[in-house]
Amino acid sequence: MTQLALVIDLNVCVGCHACVTSCKEWNSSGSAGPLLDWNADGPDPTGTFFNRVQTFEVGEFPNTQTVHFPKSCLHCEDPPCVPVCPTGASYKRAEDGIVLVDYDKCIGCKYCAWACPYGVRELDEKRQVMTKCTLCVDRITDLTLPPAERKPSCVMACPTQARLFGDVHDPESEVSVAIRERGGYPLMPEQGTQPANHYLPRRRTEAHTDPVQVVREHNPLRVDGREPALQPPLSADWEH
Repeated sequence: MTQLALVIDLNVCVGCHACVTSCKEWNSSGSAGPLLDWNADGPDPTGTFFNRVQTFEVGEFPNTQTVHFPKSCLHCEDPPCVPVCPTGASYKRAEDGIVLVDYDKCIGCKYCAWACPYGVRELDEKRQVMTKCTLCVDRITDLTLPPAERKPSCVMACPTQARLFGDVHDPESEVSVAIRERGGYPLMPEQGTQPANHYLPRRRTEAHTDPVQVVREHNPLRVDGREPALQPPLSADWEH
């Protein structure tokens, strides 16, 4: 069975929020929208987002790192949000494994939000229905789009290609290869939900510099044969 999912590379995510804004734009105008924003510029704003980026620091000074952690619905293979729904509004599609909400059946009871261990269900306060990431199902199934563009909007928008999309049940797919070769892991596997989305861990990257490439024979800042001062702070003085 096909299981579509996202694989997110934490090593190259820079926390730019392009995925957040593109998701908001697409889904506000697509079949899942509109996504409510109340008092967006006020002191206590509220809004509906399918995708959020959490940023935090790990380690102890001076060995600290900033981690950007995008999180949305993980499209679990055993989603706890589905069986608790009293109206059957939450369901998992058999053909591709995407977990969706039927707004016509949803009564906004929030049972699914309580059941979700990842906190990725959100109530649209105006429509009083539960909302979540749909993997841009209206986009990825749109045959009028070129095949290369049949991807979630967040994947298309990511400037560092930190987000991959595909079938995690296909061992030869891009996402499966990335998970297998780069140590991909699911979020909170102890919950037993079998998240389809995976994360690629951060890893130490060594900088390799060719000395020949950093030596300038002709300094563009040279003035009448004199070099600019190198001592900090930068000044207008020149070495003679």
